[in-house]
Amino acid sequence: MAKCPKCGAEVATERKSWKMAGRPDKMGKRTELTIGLFDCPRCKKAFRTVLSKRKI
Repeated sequence: MAKCPKCGAEVATERKSWKMAGRPDKMGKRTELTIGLFDCPRCKKAFRTVLSKRKI
C-alpha cells in the first residue's frame, strides 16, 4: 500500500517496480532499494515510493 502525496489516496498495486543500489555507508555496505511506480486513481498522478530497503 502506498499513499498518494497529492491527495492522500491509498493505492494498492504498483504499475512497475525495480531495484536500485544506493550509496555505500561508512562501513562500505550499500543499501538495495526496491522502488515502486504507482498511479493514483483519484487525481490521476504517477508517483514513486520506496517499497523496501536492505543492506547488500
